[in-house]
Amino acid sequence: MLKVGLTGGIGAGKSEVSRLLVEHGAVLIDADRIAREVVAPGTAGLAAVVDAFGEGVLAEDGSLDRPKLGSIVFADAEKLAVLNSIVHPLVGARSHELEEAAAEDSVVVHDVPLLAENGLAPLYDLVIVVDASPETQLDRLVRLRGMTEEDARARMAAQATRDKRLEIADIVIDNDVPLEVLQRRVRDVWAELVRRARGASE
Repeated sequence: MLKVGLTGGIGAGKSEVSRLLVEHGAVLIDADRIAREVVAPGTAGLAAVVDAFGEGVLAEDGSLDRPKLGSIVFADAEKLAVLNSIVHPLVGARSHELEEAAAEDSVVVHDVPLLAENGLAPLYDLVIVVDASPETQLDRLVRLRGMTEEDARARMAAQATRDKRLEIADIVIDNDVPLEVLQRRVRDVWAELVRRARGASE
């Protein structure tokens, strides 16, 4: 099994890269998706978030109002740390369960937005960073996700710097490119991952 950490700044195109890797045969463990699962209605995770931040972070249907919570924590580093202390251990435990269930010869890709921020690089055999310029990130967040420029800049500022992410990278995928170029780059990276996985299992 080859354990790969995949990360990148918000708007860099990490989700597209993870989707392409799955098409090639990767087993994807998506930390963001798991983070939503562990605070779903009825979970201990959601109860802990409400204890910390109050009933105001709930939507009318009792689910977590993620935009509301995001507007609170991304403007306050201490509150973000509180949220992370609740969610990250739950995500880590579930990620480990999913990894254990994968076949022995798998390439397991952990899609982890905050990999650099939380010093998680040593958990993986190698780290892939999807990189894009801050200008590209901002454009995608405003144009494709409908964020205000102020909100987009706040989200970007709350993450690790571009340099800090690149410091932990074993492989960098430059995504300041059209989709067809990205597809070729991911195909080449996949070939390298398969080669390394075979070497690890021999």
